[in-house]
Amino acid sequence: MPSSLHLHPPLAAAIGSSCRHKQTQPTTLTRFFPLPSWMSLPDTVATYHIRTVGPNQCCSAVVQTIKGPIESVWSIVRRFDNPQAYKQFLRSCQVIVGDGDVGSLREVHVVSGLPAASSMEKLEILDDERYVLSFSVVGGDHRLTNYRSVTTLHGTPEGNGTVVVESYVVDIPVGNSREDTCIFVDTIVRCNLQSLARMSENMARTETLSSP
Repeated sequence: MPSSLHLHPPLAAAIGSSCRHKQTQPTTLTRFFPLPSWMSLPDTVATYHIRTVGPNQCCSAVVQTIKGPIESVWSIVRRFDNPQAYKQFLRSCQVIVGDGDVGSLREVHVVSGLPAASSMEKLEILDDERYVLSFSVVGGDHRLTNYRSVTTLHGTPEGNGTVVVESYVVDIPVGNSREDTCIFVDTIVRCNLQSLARMSENMARTETLSSP
């Protein structure tokens, strides 16, 4: 494994800007909300993205608006057993403990070109009423230690689309800066959510065309 996080050329090209949130180095555990202050979220959504960040961790969030109904987007996101449907950097997934409910464990294998080979992940939250999914990384061959992600969905103000927010906390690997780690993970998450948007919007168009 490499000693630091290096982006595969296609990933490096995909980065449009640096991490939105420059964070000061905390000396103790800090409560952090990794979204811009101007962004309005329902209270039931925002509470999931208030993160506890340690002195050697970073935290960020990515937002994606999708032109599709929340039910369709959620039908893709909630599939803990099939993240590779929209996460294009995953090659395969196998649930090894449980049946996709909270507490289940999955092993995912990563495509070549990333500083990882596999990841063991535990499903922490699956709320079909509030549209919330959370998982934590508990093992595997990678350098993103103590990674925990929360993904929430809520409707757009106009009522005809979906806003997806994915936030995370992760340890900063030795030899990497807070900003480098944030840029790397933000890029992966952003690419995943853009893929989710394309998939969901294609699904919505297909459903519209097939309607009588």
